[in-house]
Amino acid sequence: MSNHVRRLLQTSLAVVLVWSVSVPAQTQTPYVRGQGVQPVYEGYEKNADGTITMVFGYLNRNFQEEPFIPIGPDNAFEPGPQDRGQPTHFDTRRQSFVFSVKLPADWGTKELVWTLKVNGRTATAIGAVLPTWVIDEGTWRANRGSGINGRTADDYNGDQRPVIKIVGPTTLKATVGQPVTISAVATDDGRPGPRPKPAMRGGGEGGTIGKITLSNPDLPSIGGDNNNAATGSGGPADQNIVKTRTAYETGLGVTFRHYRGAGAVTFTPQEMPVRADGKATTQARFKAPGTYVIKAVADDSTYTSDVDVTVVVER
Repeated sequence: MSNHVRRLLQTSLAVVLVWSVSVPAQTQTPYVRGQGVQPVYEGYEKNADGTITMVFGYLNRNFQEEPFIPIGPDNAFEPGPQDRGQPTHFDTRRQSFVFSVKLPADWGTKELVWTLKVNGRTATAIGAVLPTWVIDEGTWRANRGSGINGRTADDYNGDQRPVIKIVGPTTLKATVGQPVTISAVATDDGRPGPRPKPAMRGGGEGGTIGKITLSNPDLPSIGGDNNNAATGSGGPADQNIVKTRTAYETGLGVTFRHYRGAGAVTFTPQEMPVRADGKATTQARFKAPGTYVIKAVADDSTYTSDVDVTVVVER
């Protein structure tokens, strides 16, 4: 290497080092609306019959906007069919392990691509059957932010997924603005069970986890109540982890989530711990006519299971 080239390289390196030291770090800006939705490939599970189940979630980069993206070019899978059971309504922030796609045993090395386009931004998630993407219990706990939380390894040993079913018909009729009752029954194996109460300073049990508030008063609080996130469907970031705490209370919780449909939906209540009878009931109100899919999600703080109810809403 000539001396001239060596001097150029040294000068360039010095400029890079100075620039990297002198430029102040930029803080992350929370956006209320106008951002995209990033689909996420969570990994895959191998089934006993040789088939493959790929699991997907998403990150809605908005703190308040909940986009509706109908099945079509802006919300589609490749190879087809375009509709593989994905949501058309997107809750705020990170929602993990939202839905799964079952694929044949001879799927091989093909990729399954989910594309979302919202607010002019296009993003994809690419599913592939690679050893590093196998989902196990540790994957669920790590990605949902649940960890051990005061329990022992024995509490998790043999943990099975909860079971949930809708009480009554799975297709209901409703009127705009009028409440419709949706009920589900959830059961579980009791693992990992309720989380032990945290010890307070000075001895004893109990206490609360503090609320952290964003500097922008128009944004939702982190760690506070929020009616947009589903129990067990949100990851460790932002307000979603608070919903998993309903499962911590009794070892099993249920959340009703707006999964498909263009209009706004409110639930009273949206999430609740499951008591001895296993029943969870909500009153859903719809602001616009149309056909909606509501998911009832059972959460044992590690695993989630869900079941759908279709609601046809008229004026």
